[in-house]
Amino acid sequence: VLWRRDIAGIADFAVHSAVPRFHFANLENGTVRSFRVCHGTGSDPEHDGYLNYYSDVEGSNCTSRGAYVTWEWYKGRYGTSIRLGGLDQSNQNALPRAIVMHSAQYATADHVATYGRMGRSNGCFAMDPVDFREALWNLSGGRLLYADSLGIS
Repeated sequence: VLWRRDIAGIADFAVHSAVPRFHFANLENGTVRSFRVCHGTGSDPEHDGYLNYYSDVEGSNCTSRGAYVTWEWYKGRYGTSIRLGGLDQSNQNALPRAIVMHSAQYATADHVATYGRMGRSNGCFAMDPVDFREALWNLSGGRLLYADSLGIS
């Protein structure tokens, strides 16, 4: 399923949303670049910046854990976005749930400076628009994205 194995994305939801917890790991040169990423409203009902629940249920607005394949770019509600396909039973509904990577104003450094945490998505991997450009160039097109509570940040 993965046809590009040079870069992988790792979302470590064990840490607070104000901390860079999305890592682009370049498997060819051994470098890692880290950025902030949002989690879903259903995963953090207290809106305290910590992901507490995973779900792949339609309408849960939760983030799902597991391995994803990144597919093509498309234009959606938040502009250019990256489609994701769930590869595990824990995220197999990613496509019908429209769980994608996209940019969002509630994911900016200014938002974190004002509120002390990122905003929340409907389960998508939302990033600062500036950082998301890196996701477009480095992660789309058949690469691995893995999400879980890892505690590696």
